[in-house]
Amino acid sequence: MSRPTGRVLTLLELLQSGGVRTMAELADRLGVDGRTVRRYVDQLVELGVPVEAVRGRYGGYRIGSGYRLPPLMLSDDEALAVLLGLLAGRRAGTPAAAGTAGETAAAKIRRVLPRPLARRLDAVLESLAFTAAPPVFAAPDAEVLLTVADAVRHRRPLSIRYTDREGRRGERSLHPYGIVAHAGRYYVTGADPGIGEDRTFRLDRIGAARALPGSFEAPAGPDPAQRLVSGFAAAEYRHHVTLRIHGTVDAIRARLPATVATVREADVAADAVPPAGPDVERWLRVELRVERLDWLPSVLASLDRPFVVEGPGELRDLVVAFADRLASRARGA
Repeated sequence: MSRPTGRVLTLLELLQSGGVRTMAELADRLGVDGRTVRRYVDQLVELGVPVEAVRGRYGGYRIGSGYRLPPLMLSDDEALAVLLGLLAGRRAGTPAAAGTAGETAAAKIRRVLPRPLARRLDAVLESLAFTAAPPVFAAPDAEVLLTVADAVRHRRPLSIRYTDREGRRGERSLHPYGIVAHAGRYYVTGADPGIGEDRTFRLDRIGAARALPGSFEAPAGPDPAQRLVSGFAAAEYRHHVTLRIHGTVDAIRARLPATVATVREADVAADAVPPAGPDVERWLRVELRVERLDWLPSVLASLDRPFVVEGPGELRDLVVAFADRLASRARGA
């Protein structure tokens, strides 16, 4: 916080404590002269604070009767941080910030700022450019988000009204473990107490949520984010792809992240301890579940490592066709 701004807030605190504060007292407490005190008072008046001048031998300044301090008093740095945070949230599709609430919150903050600071912040916002368009994902309902978050914190079961990707609606029960933001969307991970299995739900598909009586114990093991990415990699899609790739875990993960594929040692059980670190080359088994196969040949080529397509055969044919096209173009055919 800059020193002048800090002094203005200190002046406001002194006046808020009640009574009349003399010019000499205020100047002494703030470490400035009388002219500067008057300038600080003018800044408070510009902010809408009703500071009254009291004339006479014991005159000075006081706050108008009945005035209540606004709940938000921000320094220059704080105001810039809040407005840029709201703008970044809208660009990233953050709940609430991405909708009307984000715009109205920014407008309210600007209205209580001094005009010189508001103009400076406008200059920043007008000169700011982004390299990517904002996402068009649906934002979750604010009340749903708050209800789910409260259930996560207090380990309360939930009943949710959910619409799946096929458009089917129904009531679900959930023991929520956590909320995860991933790729512009928000998810809640937890367990379905009826079937005893982990489940993941998109928050924007939850029409309503209500807490149920009782509580539950969160199990030990992966955190909510790890449960989410593991669930994505194992989700049921049209094709189950199995590969063996000779390389490092890090190199494979750079092209096939944990949300897409599982990577383990080629010849050991899935829950065995890997014999080598992520930067050691060896044969690794990679499994994916995908709706389409056409994007995989180029990814495998970009790895530039030996690999074997164990299945499905359709992917093997696509890889051969892709290699033929590359060879043909390299020859200039």
